[in-house]
This record gives sequence, structure tokens and C-alpha cells, in this order.
Amino acid sequence: MDISAKSEQPENSVSRRAMLALTTGAALAATATAAASQDVHDHGAHDHHGSHDHAETAVHKALIDAALDCVNTGEVCVSHCISSLGSGDTTLKDCLKAVLVMMPAVSGLARLAALDASRLREFAKVCGDICADCQAECKKHQDHHAACKACGEACGKCVEECRKLV
Repeated sequence: MDISAKSEQPENSVSRRAMLALTTGAALAATATAAASQDVHDHGAHDHHGSHDHAETAVHKALIDAALDCVNTGEVCVSHCISSLGSGDTTLKDCLKAVLVMMPAVSGLARLAALDASRLREFAKVCGDICADCQAECKKHQDHHAACKACGEACGKCVEECRKLV
């Protein structure tokens, strides 16, 4: 048996990976194209008298809005904390950690609320606690940092909405 033949990589091993990547990409593109080319809603299933906004009729709209506000203000707070850390000020490191824990949790909360998921109440309980932790950390800095104040206030509203649900 020729040893040099073994050291060469078989032609089809790379092409399998490439084919998998192309197939996955093509499937995603086809799905996106199909969704874009047709109306996403089944409008035959409900009456259309005048224009409407499905987001306005969401069962948990206030919770969704509060959660997304937490994410938005959290992004600003993260940026502020990173800038402070970059300049050598480490007083906001715990604030940054609290915000980074809060943001993915409330993003998930918004998604579950939009879907009216079966475990929404249990998840809202945990998210309310996470937001309360973030709010408490942000309060420590609210007199000196507007970003922390805004984030803490947004977390407070999300806590209220979570408690209404729980």
C-alpha cells in the first residue's frame, strides 16, 4: 500500500463539509425567501375589517414591552460599563455582570410572552428575580451614571410586569 496516498486528504471529505454548509445555507435561504414571498399570517382564519397590528393585540404586550425595554436600556448600560472599565474604573464591574445576566433572560421572556408559552409564568418568576437583582445593582450607581439609572428603572418595570403575571 502506498503511504503517500494515505497522507493525502480524500477529495470527498472537504466536499462533504462544503456540501453540508451549502445545503444548510440553501435551506435557510429558501425558508426566508418563501416567508418573504407569501403573507406570513393566515388571513383566512380571522376577519379583516380595517387595518390591524398584531403586536397591539398580544396577550402579554405590557410584559413584552417591559422586557424589550430592559434589553434596550441594558445595551446602553453595558456600553457605559465597558467604557468605565476601559478607563480603569472597576466600580461598575458588578453592574456589568448583573446587566449581562439580565439581558438574555429578559430576551427569552419577551419571546415566551409573545408566544404565550406554557411555562411563561414560571419563567417570569425567575426573570422577575433576575431583574430585581439587576435593579438593585444599578441603584448603587444611579446618582452618578444615567445609564445605570435608566437600566434600573427599566428593570423595575419588568419586575412589576412579571409579578402581575405570577
